[in-house]
Amino acid sequence: MASSIAKSRARRVTTKDYEALAAFRRELRRFLAFSEAAARSSGLTAQHHQAILAIKGHTGAGPMTVGELADHLTIRHHSAVELVDRLVKADLVLRMESADDRRRVGLVLTPKAGEILAELSAIHLEELRQSRVLLVQLLEQLDQ
Repeated sequence: MASSIAKSRARRVTTKDYEALAAFRRELRRFLAFSEAAARSSGLTAQHHQAILAIKGHTGAGPMTVGELADHLTIRHHSAVELVDRLVKADLVLRMESADDRRRVGLVLTPKAGEILAELSAIHLEELRQSRVLLVQLLEQLDQ
């Protein structure tokens, strides 16, 4: 962080930069508010939505583990364990023991979670497509 602060001091921040940063942050917050409302309308919390999306989108070898979920969501391991407990109770996630290493527990979505996530992802992709032009314009303003 300190090195990025030193680098940022080399360039003077202009009024246009502040405007672009404020507009970009506003657009991010608007999207997050949209996302939270969509999750609620599907019967999920925003954190449940983020978790099942992370599990579905996991690209590592084998299913995502609780530790990997904690890293992905930037939460503590014990918080991820509690989150997974709630997801299991809600019939959204199953814990699967690894055949190779019984200490390794993978997280797998239930069909219920898969259906909800497919619906949420479709509307999120459409929302992002609609916001794309504005987001790109704001990012390009930061290059000027």
